[in-house]
Amino acid sequence: MKGVQFLVAFVLLALASKLVSASDPSPLQDFCVAINDTKDGVFVNGKFCKDPKLATAEDFFLPGLNIPGNTSNQVGSMVTPANVQQIPGLNTLGISLVRIDYAPYGGLNPPHTHPRATEILVVVEGTLSVGFVTSNTDNRLFTKVLYPGDVFVFPEGMVHFQFNIGSTNAVAFAALSSQNPGVITIANAVFGSDPAINPDVLAKAVQLDQNIVKQLQSRFWWDNN
Repeated sequence: MKGVQFLVAFVLLALASKLVSASDPSPLQDFCVAINDTKDGVFVNGKFCKDPKLATAEDFFLPGLNIPGNTSNQVGSMVTPANVQQIPGLNTLGISLVRIDYAPYGGLNPPHTHPRATEILVVVEGTLSVGFVTSNTDNRLFTKVLYPGDVFVFPEGMVHFQFNIGSTNAVAFAALSSQNPGVITIANAVFGSDPAINPDVLAKAVQLDQNIVKQLQSRFWWDNN
């Protein structure tokens, strides 16, 4: 019986550990405004905290998400973040926001993943084709066409994308379950790493001729640097 109780306790502890690590740590105080100055600061979850008595409303404020992002680039989209880098008061609060602008006729937020956050996206303008792909070995695609007011969720760590299939500009806002969700754009990471991944490795992995791989690397490496 004691063995069974120990096993049950162990399983519950393991589950609890996974739940705890599934998102940013919960704060143990009202707020922890991030500062770069280490003098008299307390280091919490990647940032130093300002003395709460010195915090102001500006620490929790960011203007400008009404301003369209510049989509004049190779992919035709622009992500404007509102995370702990822009809003120091988000430190330890486990949430952030982005505005995404898409050019007409194919503006793309390329396939990418957020290693530390689930994302929930709402379309404000335009028509988007969105989707995410599950992990190996299923690699199942969940995809949907979204219109203004529609909402879609991208689970944490899943590769996902948004593509403007309309003839007008598109705008979406997304909330993420981390103060600093991170982003890994798949093509940039694979073909634009610094230093470059051995072309032999990529040629075998993606089943392409090595010359094509080198061409892709030269293009994406330039984009990233």
